[in-house]
Amino acid sequence: MAGEKASGTRLADKRVIRLFAIGQLGWAILSGIVSNWLVYFYMPSDTMLSRGMAVFITQGAVFAGLTVIGIITGCGRLLDGFVDPFIASQSDRLNSPLGRRIPFMRGAAIPFGVMTVLVFVLPGTGSETLNNVLLFCCLMLFYITLSLYCTPFNALIPELGRTQELRIDLSTHISVTYFLGTALAYLVTTVAAYLEPAMGIAGAFRITVAVLAAVAVACMLVPAFGIDETLYAKAEPSSTPMFQSVAKTFKNHDFQVFELSDVLYWVAITMFQTGMTYYITELMGLPDSLSFVFFAAMTLISLLFYAPVNMLAKRHGKKRIVAFGFFFFCAAFAVTSVCGMFGIPGMVWGMLVAVLAAVPMAILGILPQAVLADIAECDALETGERREGMFYAARTFSMTLGQTLAMILFTSISILGENGMGYRATAIVATAFCLIGGLVFTRYNERRVLGTIGGASGEAKGGDRA
Repeated sequence: MAGEKASGTRLADKRVIRLFAIGQLGWAILSGIVSNWLVYFYMPSDTMLSRGMAVFITQGAVFAGLTVIGIITGCGRLLDGFVDPFIASQSDRLNSPLGRRIPFMRGAAIPFGVMTVLVFVLPGTGSETLNNVLLFCCLMLFYITLSLYCTPFNALIPELGRTQELRIDLSTHISVTYFLGTALAYLVTTVAAYLEPAMGIAGAFRITVAVLAAVAVACMLVPAFGIDETLYAKAEPSSTPMFQSVAKTFKNHDFQVFELSDVLYWVAITMFQTGMTYYITELMGLPDSLSFVFFAAMTLISLLFYAPVNMLAKRHGKKRIVAFGFFFFCAAFAVTSVCGMFGIPGMVWGMLVAVLAAVPMAILGILPQAVLADIAECDALETGERREGMFYAARTFSMTLGQTLAMILFTSISILGENGMGYRATAIVATAFCLIGGLVFTRYNERRVLGTIGGASGEAKGGDRA
């Protein structure tokens, strides 16, 4: 395949796709560490406090029902949302011999890893007020470095995936490594448990994060130095200023539908992932080290569905399958809300949730990226301007906004009531957001998008026959 041409560029072969997917593994580890463990580390449960965990920042609601960790996380995500379009615009307009994306990825990988570690290390003084400030600063820098790597990285998806089949194959590979990276991030407390007797709970946690961050940085550097972007992607710098590019992107109706459903998805999945350790310890009555076991089981079961999802998407189009994934996830979230009840053992609840969540994880892990690649390609054909970076920055913004809302909602709702009622409420709220997201996505006009691409290249497959 390496010798073939598509739109004047070489088609990415399996080696290139694998190298690219390794980069996804790296940044998924770093993102997963902060997304899954930030609240757990800085808002310790009674179980953690009984094991000797220190309290580093101000606890409880401080303003309008909001917590310090919720406010800080929200500010970080909002900053990320504003930084993403700027980085996307700079990347789209970059005129470098290395391409438009690779220079950013090379420069951002190490700082991204360093800031992930510092988020858990610097706010460790004896003053809660000072720690609040340090955590705020570290988290702002974390999100900036995340954007510097991930926005150009994601913009390469439609550029390396020049055909329908390549887009689905590429999305499948990076979905696998994304969930593997997230699973590795869940290893933090499992590994830290072995170090805890010698280093204490906080010290063991920090050392484990540092080791995982080093592995993640090495993975992120693989595509940055292993892929020659100019061979596979159209390095045509955009001339559109940032604000005009943002406006053009959000005027795309199909993208508007995708973006709204994506925000709702990220609210739901982030509340679920943030709460997973709490669901396991507080609702199921199991040790936090089982977080990795359940997520790994979820991931392994999910992998069994990757090939069928890939095949079905190529044959029947992506829209119906993605909508089904949204609605199936609702069942997993709803079951989570009643975990620990009816006298059923905690391990049974854990495995039930893992099995139910596995199918939609496969669907929503693969296909949304491919859907967005279709929308970006269709827009390029209609406007004559390639702004992949801005489309993926906008998707990062939807992820950012969704995760911000999720963090604020989770940290505020979880402290309500007693006997785990707050945690149950978070799962119910996640169910509602996921249901609405699925309903919104049914408005996506896949037939028109693939028809435009097919009319230009004769490559459209499947499509929405509804």
